[in-house]
Formats: sequence, C-alpha cells, structure tokens
Amino acid sequence: MRNAILTSLAMSAALLFATGASAQAPAAPLPPPAAYGPPITLDQAKKAADAAEAEARKRNMIMAIAIVEPSGDLVYFRKMDGTQYASIAIAQEKARSAALFRRSSKDFFDRVAKGDLSPFALRSAVASAGGIPIVVGGKIIGAIGTSGGADDPISQAGVDALK
Repeated sequence: MRNAILTSLAMSAALLFATGASAQAPAAPLPPPAAYGPPITLDQAKKAADAAEAEARKRNMIMAIAIVEPSGDLVYFRKMDGTQYASIAIAQEKARSAALFRRSSKDFFDRVAKGDLSPFALRSAVASAGGIPIVVGGKIIGAIGTSGGADDPISQAGVDALK
C-alpha cells in the first residue's frame, strides 16, 4: 500500500513539473513519423544484430541487443557473454519504445534533460539512449535496442546494416 501511495505521489509530481516545464517553452514540432511497414524478417534482424555486435566488439563493449517488429514484440535477441543481467530487459524495453513511439529513445532522454518529465507518464517510453527505429524504404519495419555502453552508436550500426 505504501509503495502504491509513493508511486502515485511521484507520478503526480512528475506531471506537475512536466506541465510547468512545457508551459515555459513550447516543444519544437516533431517531423512527421515514418509509416509502419511490413515487420522485420528474422534474416534482417540477424543482420542488424551482427552489425551491432561487431560495433560493440570494436569498442570493447559487452552488450545485449534486441530487435523488435513494429508492434514492439521481440523478433531476435542476442546477449554477448558477460553482459550484465539488467541489460537483457533494458535492451528489449528500448527497442519496444522506439518501435511503438516511432522515434529514438534518446528523444525522450533529451526531453527529460530539458526539464520535460512527461515521458515518465507514457507507458513503454524509455528515456535513455539506445533504442532506434529501423526504417527501410521509408517505412518502420522494427527497432533495435541495446544496453551495456555507447548504446546509440551500437544500435545505429545495426540500423545502418539494413540500409
């Protein structure tokens, strides 16, 4: 019961502060999001994960790599030996966030850094770098999420492998 009350108070405070922050400076308009396309195939997901893992190895990083389809459901997952266990769920959540909201999870991080706490009120939004939509032919076919260090460049390597 105490946890529920504390959570409720925290969310109320976040919404209160988010309202104040957004009233001070209007948010820049977002570019029109890409439309969803057919879901990423297993072969495409493996290709993206291979590229992300290669980039991680080049940087001497140990990563978890998740590839989801546009619905946010997992298509492919890879955990490098020695990856911290927390990164398993984090990578998947970052990928889900990028797919569902059709934008990089870093976009939410940037909003929070500017004082806009509203992303905390959005279910499945992750305010941390590393989740990037995978766009092929102008359509979002899925997203990649990584966790373990230098997450955006590692994820971007996976995205770039499918261009």
